[in-house]
Amino acid sequence: MPKFMLLQHYQGGAGCDVPMTEWTPEEVQTHIRFQQDLNAELVANGELVDAQGLAGPDVAKRVTFDGKGAPVVTDGPFPESKELLAGYRMIDVESEARALEIAARTSAAPGPGGAPIQQPIDVRQVMGAPDVDL
Repeated sequence: MPKFMLLQHYQGGAGCDVPMTEWTPEEVQTHIRFQQDLNAELVANGELVDAQGLAGPDVAKRVTFDGKGAPVVTDGPFPESKELLAGYRMIDVESEARALEIAARTSAAPGPGGAPIQQPIDVRQVMGAPDVDL
């Protein structure tokens, strides 16, 4: 079965331009409950490999290294827009169609007032490593 990474973005202006920090506690609870219920369903189906929320870009680090000396560690990335990578799900499903179905449900997670947030979900198939002669 193919594995897919679903990258969950928060991008102001799609279906919800209100930062979660400004949602009511009930709206946050409803959103989190939706995510937990979807994860539980995917676990029961044997489709969920892992799912995590990610800390904001204000605590992110970017590392580059040329193989010599010390790695360069900088703050960031800091997107120029309000977009940020909010979390991910790794799923192991029968087909790309099923991955797209799960991504669509994730995009429609409830936000302020219960309205679907319509945030973009990137669907990326996980590649296997190429065969290498040793």
